[in-house]
Amino acid sequence: MAKNGNGNDPAAGRRAPAGAAVLREDKTEAIRAAVFAELAAVGFARMSIEGIARRAGVGKTAVYRRWRSKLHLVLDVVSAVAAAGLPTPDTGSLRGDVRMLLEVASRALRHPMASQIIPDLLAEAARSPELATALRAALHDSQEGVAAAVVASAVTRGELPQDVDTRLALDLLTGPLYWRLLVVRDELPKGYLDALADSVAAALGAE
Repeated sequence: MAKNGNGNDPAAGRRAPAGAAVLREDKTEAIRAAVFAELAAVGFARMSIEGIARRAGVGKTAVYRRWRSKLHLVLDVVSAVAAAGLPTPDTGSLRGDVRMLLEVASRALRHPMASQIIPDLLAEAARSPELATALRAALHDSQEGVAAAVVASAVTRGELPQDVDTRLALDLLTGPLYWRLLVVRDELPKGYLDALADSVAAALGAE
């Protein structure tokens, strides 16, 4: 390897110094889990880097090496949720696909953390355009793709007309559950998801 006039390797100065921090994945995951726990426990406004670090069992510097603020940390976590998305069902019928989506969505919304975190973040999003954009991706855009796939399959099977409104389908799929589970905070009575699946399929014009 070429050396300079002093006999030193010129690339040496560009190397990471000995003992430089390596971002351990286990710590990163612990921090992400702590974010969810802190959001559920105290909400976004009262959440702090100190509290997150304490819950994750790491120092504050471990958090700041990865994210420069709690907003960016939450944005990252929310974006990861959006990337995961909902599974696209393929039951062979519109009603079956709708019923499966309702089941998955209802389980997610009834999770103790989700039932605390989502309303809090939606309220905070009114004051933070960045958070509002991330929540839109997590709670709307990713789900709209699934709804579009369900509608497209139903159109191909001849169950729905060509001009069905995909965004309306998403509203019908998720609106009642958000309202009942996160706003009214009421339990779902027996047979509710079956009845809702029938209503959604009928409202979309299923033949």
